[in-house]
Amino acid sequence: MKEGLRSTPDNLRVIYEDNHIIVINKYPGDIVQGDKTGDVTLSDVIKGYIKKKYNKPGEVFLGTVHRLDRPVSGLVVFARTSKALTRLNELFKDKNLNKVYWAIVEQVPYEKEGKLIHYLLKDEAKNKSRAYSDERPGSKKAILNYQMLGKGDHYGFIQVKLETGRHHQIRVQLSTIGAIIKGDLKYGARRSNKDASISLHSRFLEFIHPVSKVRLSLVAPVPDEKIWKDFETIAGT
Repeated sequence: MKEGLRSTPDNLRVIYEDNHIIVINKYPGDIVQGDKTGDVTLSDVIKGYIKKKYNKPGEVFLGTVHRLDRPVSGLVVFARTSKALTRLNELFKDKNLNKVYWAIVEQVPYEKEGKLIHYLLKDEAKNKSRAYSDERPGSKKAILNYQMLGKGDHYGFIQVKLETGRHHQIRVQLSTIGAIIKGDLKYGARRSNKDASISLHSRFLEFIHPVSKVRLSLVAPVPDEKIWKDFETIAGT
């Protein structure tokens, strides 16, 4: 059974758009690309938006460059031309971009900043990853850098910069140091968030435009919740 998303062609949160790419601030709960649920996808919504805005006849081309987990909010990049899709795929594959995430965590890590290196094994049946300190058959090396930005009344605020892009990487790596993301039941959170989101937000993305070669620095506003506004105030951005 197909379900609706928070995003519609009329309320789509477009951060950047030109003839070659479109960047969206995704609502938590929106699914980027189709899966076994058969739910309506963000890709479908964007195609509807483009079709309506530009009065395009026939099918609209839209290429998915990367994904965000369904309960995560923030920046997602899509290609509007095949040329842009090819070049963006290469850019993401070669890690020629700067990605920054914000996370609200249940417990402040012992070290206020650091580099986490693990080997992740994906459990397909449970759609979950496990982190190990040493390499295992089939595992993939995962690296991220984190920094504590501050604390609220009950939670810690962490900034994360990814060096690799693995399945559930931030979620599982932070959970291994006790900094479980608020609302992330899958990785040990005490309770769920009311909207079934997890408090992880793709905040900042910087890369060279695949066609114009101009450097783009994009920021996604945080979800409209007091705890996220507190995070924004403490971070000073």
